[in-house]
Amino acid sequence: MSRELRLRIISGIILAAIVLAATWHGGLSFRLLAAAISLLVYYEWSTISDLHGSDPKGNALGWVGLVLIAGATVTGESVYSMEVLAAFVVVSAIMVALRQKSWWLPGGILYSGLTAIALAEIRDEDLRGFILMLFIFATVWATDIFAYFVGRAIGGPKLAPRISPGKTWSGAIGGAVAAVIAGTAIVWSYFSADDLRIPMLALVLSVCSQVGDLFESFMKRRFNVKDSSHLIPGHGGVMDRVDGLIFACFAAFLLAIVISLTMSGETLSLGGVLLGV
Repeated sequence: MSRELRLRIISGIILAAIVLAATWHGGLSFRLLAAAISLLVYYEWSTISDLHGSDPKGNALGWVGLVLIAGATVTGESVYSMEVLAAFVVVSAIMVALRQKSWWLPGGILYSGLTAIALAEIRDEDLRGFILMLFIFATVWATDIFAYFVGRAIGGPKLAPRISPGKTWSGAIGGAVAAVIAGTAIVWSYFSADDLRIPMLALVLSVCSQVGDLFESFMKRRFNVKDSSHLIPGHGGVMDRVDGLIFACFAAFLLAIVISLTMSGETLSLGGVLLGV
């Protein structure tokens, strides 16, 4: 086994242990994790798109917004987080339009800020939030792992050759099937169900996870970079590891909001809304 592979395995195990421990404890531990991921994602986004060089004032504004969102996330002020996010996205978009700067600025604020908010709100403080978070992890990780191995084993037509030449339709389908099985197994091991709600949700999140992966590949190709950063030994950057997870969390968060708006009464748990328990 090469030194690089050993380093990759060790750092992967450490990362997984940190994430799962924070997910298990929930509360402040997980909110700190969500805030840290958000700040690191913005650092990588602004570095890849060269916001610090092409628009230093806009980038400074982005950092102020992300720090405020991270702080509100840690303290559990989700309403305040959403208000700050909306305000900074709007203000940065106006600045970009007036000064003819890069639209990657408001995009980065939205992407990074919503990452913290979605993660924290999905985990929440109860058992349903914990199971929902495990469900999302299972669908995303199963998608990644089986898409890679099935794609290598079967091959076939490319999924998006101009964006990510290594991805195939066979891998995408294999990853989605594995995600449905893994995600459903997680939820059904805690809650009984006799309909297709959970398998269908797993399928939707698997597709969103793969879209997130393709989006990051597009961004790196657009700016001609190989990895989002070198923050994680053997793995590249944080965005390289959480691109699919971020899009899956976005989808789960927004879907839960839409469902909540169509329900009578107030539902406090996103886990309860999405899992139907």
